[in-house]
Amino acid sequence: MSRLPAVADMFYPGDQGELNGQLATFVKPVKEPKKVLAVVSPHAGYIYSGGVAGAVFSQIRIPDAVVILGPNHRGIGANIALSASGIWEMPSGPVAINEDLAGSILKVPTSGIKIKDDPEAHVMEHSIEVQVPFLQFLQPKVSIVPIALSHLGFDACQEIGQALVQGIQGYGKEVLLVASTDMTHYESQESAKAKDKLAIDKILDLDPGGLYETVARHRISMCGVVPTTIVLEACKALGAEKAELVQYATSGDMTGDYAQVVGYAGFIVYY
Repeated sequence: MSRLPAVADMFYPGDQGELNGQLATFVKPVKEPKKVLAVVSPHAGYIYSGGVAGAVFSQIRIPDAVVILGPNHRGIGANIALSASGIWEMPSGPVAINEDLAGSILKVPTSGIKIKDDPEAHVMEHSIEVQVPFLQFLQPKVSIVPIALSHLGFDACQEIGQALVQGIQGYGKEVLLVASTDMTHYESQESAKAKDKLAIDKILDLDPGGLYETVARHRISMCGVVPTTIVLEACKALGAEKAELVQYATSGDMTGDYAQVVGYAGFIVYY
């Protein structure tokens, strides 16, 4: 299946030259990029969250294979929808689905909710798509495994995190995990920053259960709490020792309107 961009010319430029020019303003490569297990990156329009995403991806070495987990905003398709084959057509050229890695993940048995090959869930979803231009800009050979997630209980998040670990280990090569999420939505700057700090602290503690419970208890409108919880669970099993907050910002920092903001946080997770 060949997937066309859903949000080019809306969330980011659809013209390759314009897109690369914008990415170059966000991405500031470092001398020694870190080998990391995972990143957490926002998925709003680039004028709002591109600076945070660029700061994150600038810090890391991107391998050839990347699993991107994002929330399923539209609710189309399976609860855990992986796209196992095909090409994503992007403004900077096609990006292949890593069929070997996808197949390795799909082969892992799960006792509860199932990971399903469901490309239809991805056709209109933006949370994963907006990560791809950053990855492609820094690693032209990148291949991806996109996984769109609806709401799951914490036990299911744990099981899927462990399944990802088994799938990655079965694949046998280096893999980067990307959790796509924005933070608090449409609250005042003061409220958003206070709530987001509660979630940020749990991510920095590498505490998937604490993150999940904190977001629920404080009603934090973090749309990608499920992808982030799953990625933290996988990282712990893979031996992660540290999470680092690279940058935090809100839409108000770009627009000057602090009455109703969306929060954006970027992290790296490594040994």
